[in-house]
Amino acid sequence: MKPNRSVPPPAVVPVLSYPDVRAAVAWLSAAFGFVERTRIGESHRAQMSIGADGAVIVAESSGETPAGDGRATHLVRVRVEDVNAQFERARAHGARTLEPLTDREYGERDCTVEDLAGHRWQFAETVRDVAPEEFGCQTVAPWPGRPWS
Repeated sequence: MKPNRSVPPPAVVPVLSYPDVRAAVAWLSAAFGFVERTRIGESHRAQMSIGADGAVIVAESSGETPAGDGRATHLVRVRVEDVNAQFERARAHGARTLEPLTDREYGERDCTVEDLAGHRWQFAETVRDVAPEEFGCQTVAPWPGRPWS
């Protein structure tokens, strides 16, 4: 992929709509530890990062909103170093807990919270390495660059 300093480097970048971009940037920074990287107009968009390779674009709402009838329309999964601390930080800033900290059979510990605009975020920490076959799955094609591939 060609580099471009005007866009976030990851190949997949969620674009989430918020009614107030500046408030969302402040809240995502305080509650989740995101860092604003690029501001596009005062209230149009912002590019934010988390960790070494996570990114999200916060956009002004132009009609897109999470389903108001309780259905989940998306979930953004973010891998972190310390999910316990991440969960407490999010709760301290008013994130609504949808699923508390849970240890999974596939070696992850995660939680799911909802932000100030109803977007759902799942934060996860790897607690042990588990082959997919250990919990009933099948490796179709190993991820490139992994030591076990």
